[in-house]
Amino acid sequence: MSFFGKNIKKIRKVKNLSQQAFADLFELKRATLGAYEEGRSEPKIETIIKVANYFSIYIDQLLTRELTVNELLKFKGGITTNINDLTQEKFTEIPCITESNMADYILYSDKATFVNQMPKLQLPVKNNLELRGFTIANLEMTTHDKGLYPNDIVVGHYYPVNKIKELLNSTLVLVLVSGKLILRRIYVLKDKVVLRADHSNIEDKEFLKKDIKEIWKIKYSFFKRIPEFKDDLEDQLALLASELNKIKKQLK
Repeated sequence: MSFFGKNIKKIRKVKNLSQQAFADLFELKRATLGAYEEGRSEPKIETIIKVANYFSIYIDQLLTRELTVNELLKFKGGITTNINDLTQEKFTEIPCITESNMADYILYSDKATFVNQMPKLQLPVKNNLELRGFTIANLEMTTHDKGLYPNDIVVGHYYPVNKIKELLNSTLVLVLVSGKLILRRIYVLKDKVVLRADHSNIEDKEFLKKDIKEIWKIKYSFFKRIPEFKDDLEDQLALLASELNKIKKQLK
């Protein structure tokens, strides 16, 4: 049995909270809280984490020993009984281009009102740059059963068109050009750019630099499936070992 019940009862007294107020704070029933305090029931791990995080108490301290009043007074104060006042982590909201809104995006991408109404991805990424999500709809960026597949999502940050010469060749970008949205690797030439797919059977696309309207440099990718993490180097080493074994057998 843990010390959770004794400690939350002592926390309530130090913070001058009733059982109901404390229960409301963590979306618990009063009877459930009473069972915790009396040692008749143990809380779920989610509840333990919420309480520990909210009062800035280490989980092991909360569970493994009875805390003193002096210790509790040093922990986070300013407790609220209003659940709506709890600090909630906010993920970055990223406007996302999908198959259904792609045609409209091509027409209205420069309109703030349209961008604000686009569906939003909420992702745990920290980036102060302007971001744009894009849902994959083809197999252009696949090779040897690897790469980006339909329904995968990439997220890119805005890259100024006037700095296109500074882009490294083979950078993965989402480009709005000549009324099209294209996700490919970019190769910058003198007056034009080449957009190349990873799939070997798909031809390159060439455009004049002056026709490019937007560039989003891809920074994150999110797979609908569990990706293969096996390194190509491992494949090559395995193949090399196999070939060496064949040579050894032939020499014998």
